[in-house]
Amino acid sequence: MASQPFDFDLFVIGAGSGGVRAARVAASLGARVAIAEDRYMGGTCVNVGCVPKKLYVYASEFSKGFTDSAGFGWQGDAPAFDWPTLRDRKKAEISRLNAIYERLLEAPGATIISGRARLLDPQTVDVEGQVFRAEKILIATGTWPYLPDLPGKEHMLTSNEIFDLEHFPKRLLIVGGGYIATEFAGIFNGLGAEVVQAYRGELFMRGFDDDVRQFLAQEVRKTGVDLRFNTNPKSIEPGPSGYKVVFEDDTETEVDAILCATGRRPNIADLNLESTSVTLNESGFIAVNDEFQTTEASVYALGDLIGGEQLTPVALAEGMAFAHREFGAGGHVVDYDFIPTAVFSQPNVGTVGYTEIEAREAFGKLDIYRSEYRPMKHTLSGRDERSMMKLIVNQASQRVIGVHMVGPDAGEILQGMAIALRMGATKMDFDRTIGIHPTAAEELVTLREVDSD
Repeated sequence: MASQPFDFDLFVIGAGSGGVRAARVAASLGARVAIAEDRYMGGTCVNVGCVPKKLYVYASEFSKGFTDSAGFGWQGDAPAFDWPTLRDRKKAEISRLNAIYERLLEAPGATIISGRARLLDPQTVDVEGQVFRAEKILIATGTWPYLPDLPGKEHMLTSNEIFDLEHFPKRLLIVGGGYIATEFAGIFNGLGAEVVQAYRGELFMRGFDDDVRQFLAQEVRKTGVDLRFNTNPKSIEPGPSGYKVVFEDDTETEVDAILCATGRRPNIADLNLESTSVTLNESGFIAVNDEFQTTEASVYALGDLIGGEQLTPVALAEGMAFAHREFGAGGHVVDYDFIPTAVFSQPNVGTVGYTEIEAREAFGKLDIYRSEYRPMKHTLSGRDERSMMKLIVNQASQRVIGVHMVGPDAGEILQGMAIALRMGATKMDFDRTIGIHPTAAEELVTLREVDSD
């Protein structure tokens, strides 16, 4: 008996950054492609991640600008902030981007199917009663916020809901110590809320360079965020004037809202992976090989749910590499070395390459160059804010293997540094480069004294 023909060459589950890129490129290469999405086009980044977050960061930074302007001669009261205006204008922008993603898929001929897809077998997908057969299936459903199990957890918000609250929370507790928690602490502090950020560990931003972590904590506290380390909520109770939160050290606080940002897990609960031989790794992410193939030959996965760098540009690169490998001439390989990243905390963090601890384990002796300084702007604004830059150099080869910055525009500056590090720039290359004056970025090419080795 002949096998049932395939409806599609590729069926993509999830229209986030990685899924859309894979579907669009595969379709442009001539593949018959379908993509299913049950929430919103563009995934986490466009809808409840990078894009709205950055818009809210811009909004929150105005308050600091209004205050600082007095030192430059500007007089008068600062404008009042209106939460509904920001929220609703953000919604309109996201809707515009959703439509763009649809057009990006439709242009090369990909078929968009609305609904939650689940696997029936390794080459069959069900989308709310519609059944499709595909030669290859790509899972790109991303991750989903995780809520810890504690009394009252149903009163906690996640990053999915925080952007669209009906009322602005004047008192906000943020639980978590990663970049998402830290970014939202800066956002709501800047918009005028009283913010407490609680983290169970000794120091937040685990995984970043220790100097960055310590310096950022110092600067965040200056902005008015109440950072509390070595503590975690143990219960939440609603009351007439807010939520009473009791911490593990038995201290209490009352807030209007609680944002939980304690991690994300693969969004795979109802995909029916049991109908295939797809396996998970020990961390609960989908296990794949270097070609994004799972332990089921016809099923692939990429993006956040495979447990690598959970960054939009990484998912885009993986989607591109997958499509060209499976439906084109190949040649596109994702290189995970020296991936730059930015944290839009206040102040910003930018980083690329090794942390100092990682570098010592990998290379042994290092030359460390470190600089703290007061940004030129604040010589007149009077604001007590400092910036920090750090270069990590392999002592034997003199190659620069890590660059870290805390300060304004860190992400913009570190993008250029990432190119230099990927090209193998040495400390001498940095030294011979003439700086742009007066800028913060020139500090990176004028560091001369070794801070430690």
